[in-house]
Amino acid sequence: MPAPGLVMGGVLGLQCGAALATRLYPAVGPAGVVTLRLCLAAVILTVLWRPGLRGDRLTLGIAATAGTLLAVHHLSFYEAVDRVPLGAATTMEFLGPFALALFGSRRAADLLWACLAAAGVVLLSHSGLPLDAMGLGFATLAGCCWGGYILVGARLAARVPDGRGLALAVTWGALLSLPYGIARAGARLLDPGTLAPAVVVAVLSSVLPYTCHLEALRRLPPRVFGVLTSLEPAVGALVGLLLLGQHLAAQQWAGVLAVALAAVGAVRTAGAGSEAIGEDRSEA
Repeated sequence: MPAPGLVMGGVLGLQCGAALATRLYPAVGPAGVVTLRLCLAAVILTVLWRPGLRGDRLTLGIAATAGTLLAVHHLSFYEAVDRVPLGAATTMEFLGPFALALFGSRRAADLLWACLAAAGVVLLSHSGLPLDAMGLGFATLAGCCWGGYILVGARLAARVPDGRGLALAVTWGALLSLPYGIARAGARLLDPGTLAPAVVVAVLSSVLPYTCHLEALRRLPPRVFGVLTSLEPAVGALVGLLLLGQHLAAQQWAGVLAVALAAVGAVRTAGAGSEAIGEDRSEA
């Protein structure tokens, strides 16, 4: 499969998995969904990569930090999806990586993209259909955790060049979520009618996107990868509409598109700036 297809496949897997997970809410709730997703994904990734515990303490600590961020991110995101449409939750969540991309930048163009993203958030949350404030808060927390995971995950990838680091992180996140999931859902977690769709959610939301994105990053420049993943808010809104029947008002659709365009513009501007710097250095 071409690299752009791998990226979009991962994006679709994340959003379709989140949409399918909502059907498990009546049985186990968001906490139970997160526990099942992480535990099943940990089993699959452990079988695939067979990670050991013989690494140095720093590597294990980084993996534990990444797993903690993943667990909090998943729980926050699914709590958000339980309260607001998938497109709105995905848009708010994406602000975390977007802010990370803009952090420390002094370019005037980046300020323009930040203003466009802010306008998108205003359109999304203050017009059209009312959105639950707590749901938006959970989505924002998920965005903060996702931004932190990008930073920690980069360190983990540098120290462990294959999937063993990811398997360790997901396993630690599963262990953290397990007590909370058991307390909220109890024996319902082991119901065969719940486990079967939970396996699909784990594959779609964790195993498939992580594997696709890892392979795509080996073939694509980071700028191109960033442009493709910047379409995630719009994909989330479309999946929510088609699979869940979640409608957004026209102003809220404009907000989703504004955030997506701001992310694409920020990534392309950053890429152009880096290419210019590279040309200047080569001429020097």
